[in-house]
Amino acid sequence: MHAFSHGTTSTPTAIAVPPSLRLPLIETAFPRQLHPYWPRLQEKTRAWLLQKRLMPADKVAEHADGLCYTDLMAGYYLDAPDEVLQAIADYSAWFFVWDDRHDRDIVHRRPVAWRRLRGRLHRALDSPGDHLHHEDALVAGFADSVQRLYSFLPGNWNARFARHFHAVIDAYDREFHNRSHGIVPGVREYLALRRLTFAHWIWTDLLEPSAGRELPDSVRKNPAYRRAALLSQEFAAWYNDLCSLPKEIAGDEVHNLGISLITHERLTLEEAIGEIRRRVEECILDFLVAEREALRFADELADGTVPGKELGGAVRTCVANMRNWFSSVYWFHHESGRYMVDNWDDRSTPPYVNNEAAGEK
Repeated sequence: MHAFSHGTTSTPTAIAVPPSLRLPLIETAFPRQLHPYWPRLQEKTRAWLLQKRLMPADKVAEHADGLCYTDLMAGYYLDAPDEVLQAIADYSAWFFVWDDRHDRDIVHRRPVAWRRLRGRLHRALDSPGDHLHHEDALVAGFADSVQRLYSFLPGNWNARFARHFHAVIDAYDREFHNRSHGIVPGVREYLALRRLTFAHWIWTDLLEPSAGRELPDSVRKNPAYRRAALLSQEFAAWYNDLCSLPKEIAGDEVHNLGISLITHERLTLEEAIGEIRRRVEECILDFLVAEREALRFADELADGTVPGKELGGAVRTCVANMRNWFSSVYWFHHESGRYMVDNWDDRSTPPYVNNEAAGEK
């Protein structure tokens, strides 16, 4: 089976999915779609990365489209208004750049720079308008994207998003400590940390502006809705671990489910890959059950009243987008240059990163 890379040309390029990573159920039961705004989205996010100085111009020209960051979001939030999808895509691109800065600060042993950045991001999250022109382009770009996200829904949603992302920043700090000291977390500890470093609840929060309304606590915390949301994110995180294992072993990483299984469960590399794959496949099957339960919940909300019909419709939209996440994540990992380690000159240094000591300025 092949993935089809959209790239910058009108003719898709077939990309073979390695047998060890192929998931036939995703290919057959989760048809892939892209938001119709995608071509414009790609163009505008590329321009935004340049405008905000988040990647050097030569890196943007050579790598931005091939990294497929906009494809990932355009395949997920299919019902989002164009301006909402644009804000999400820019924020997502920022997130990848931030992840790369975090990695380079670890590799080049820049703890002072990381602590400074961590504090600035916490402050920018609470008052993005005060950080739009920050000297650190990463902070300014973050403030810009967050301020735009905050404009779509009421303050309660903004406060929840901020609370969830404060936790993500703190989780990245724990990862910095672990990697700096060569600490491989145990499997249970890793899985809990992974929900934060992968930002499970952030991507789930963003389902709401995509659907055009904030969901009440009674909906978000309903077991049927929450389980479907969690499974969609767990799949993405674990499949990412499966695909990025070679890259992360090459980069002396300690945060990967496979690395935790090898270190603490004494599995061989082959056994660890098999165990991650088993979890991924089980996650897909469990989601199919959870999806039905979440859709039944949406039907119950549509109680014949206008508010009930609107709320039930919003939940159905969110659940449909949870489903989209499976195919979008799957194909992203086979199209994006982010995971093509064998094509890099140095398997430990991604060609798309700014490898200079930006954090020490």
